[in-house]
Amino acid sequence: MDEVDVRILRLLRQDGRASLQQISDSVGLSPTPVARRLRGLEQRGIVTGYTALLDEAALGFQVSVFVSVQLDRQVDQALAQFETAIATFPEVVDCWLMTGNRDYLMRVVTEGLAEFETFLTHKLTRVPGVAKIESSIPLRRVKSGISRMP
Repeated sequence: MDEVDVRILRLLRQDGRASLQQISDSVGLSPTPVARRLRGLEQRGIVTGYTALLDEAALGFQVSVFVSVQLDRQVDQALAQFETAIATFPEVVDCWLMTGNRDYLMRVVTEGLAEFETFLTHKLTRVPGVAKIESSIPLRRVKSGISRMP
């Protein structure tokens, strides 16, 4: 990956809807080599997709909660069972397998605290193997990013 590829990535991160012509004008190449470079970035798995960023609050999802989960056993079957269950919960926006004193850290997004309580009591606590749950409610986002750039 060279400096032109990095400039293409930065432009796409700023505006994922930028046309090949706009990108080529910005990086000083014609659209054909830009398309070839972009296809190469996609094939190498550096560009993994294109999507719109949504404002969750504007969609009515006012509450975001970070939830850490500890399982009663950290064995392959328990991890797989938990991950399969979490994949079906639309409230779980992000989920990471962690090191340290928790097994998973999730970001859960709901319309309000009542919906979060329902998620907690009717879904998460019923997943087999869940031993401990801790929730933290963020006050405000200090920094936001999609991915780190070279």
